[in-house]
Amino acid sequence: MQADQSTIDPAEVAKFEAMAAEWWDLNGKFKPLHMLNPCRLDYITTQIAGEFDRDLKTDAPFKGLRILDIGCGGGLLSEPMARLGAEVVGADAAAGNIPVAQVHAQQSGLEIDYRHTTAEAMAEAGEKFDVVLNMEVVEHVASPIDYLTACRRLLKPGGLHICSTLNRNPKSFMMAIVGAEHVMRWLPKGTHDWNKFITPDELYELLNRAGLEPVDRKGFVFNPVAWSWRLSDRDLSVNYVTASLNPGSTDA
Repeated sequence: MQADQSTIDPAEVAKFEAMAAEWWDLNGKFKPLHMLNPCRLDYITTQIAGEFDRDLKTDAPFKGLRILDIGCGGGLLSEPMARLGAEVVGADAAAGNIPVAQVHAQQSGLEIDYRHTTAEAMAEAGEKFDVVLNMEVVEHVASPIDYLTACRRLLKPGGLHICSTLNRNPKSFMMAIVGAEHVMRWLPKGTHDWNKFITPDELYELLNRAGLEPVDRKGFVFNPVAWSWRLSDRDLSVNYVTASLNPGSTDA
């Protein structure tokens, strides 16, 4: 499927296309995501296990679950989900990311269905999933409400939607724009547009308007001394994540 243009922002897609070859370079432009990934996975796996009554200590605990990683990039989340036994579809609007993800999955001995497409196109095609992972994408789309509505349509009734993004306040500007892009140079300048950041209350409102039921939110907090990330129940000041359920039909 080719990428539908309804909510993607071509300028945002171009930014990530330019960095596609560096997805699996631990010290490259995606170093911040590699550093954050263990914390993200802790939250994601705990939420999925709790919602679908799975024991993470067993082999292939997510077997039988169909998971969509929307905005999959090079597969940093798709691959762990596949290793846990899920049937994984990785979708990205940036065409250059797909071959990178495919090659790395093949090298890792994993079967992952990677596609150059969008949430809207997959929803129109009638695709349905138990879980939709929507990590660090909503701040890059042209219409968050239309995008989140498409994500909800992709979920089976009772399905789980996990969405992370960046808060919008002076601290997030200093950390995500000045710190990450200008001081540490972890990301190219201009990767993020602070005006597109979304506060937790705004995201909860958008999720509700999209027909989802928010059930949890936590912060991702960076410790510069330990040089690591942790989950926080209280500190959602910069990076944060939400969990929502689809309470009803996915047809609307």
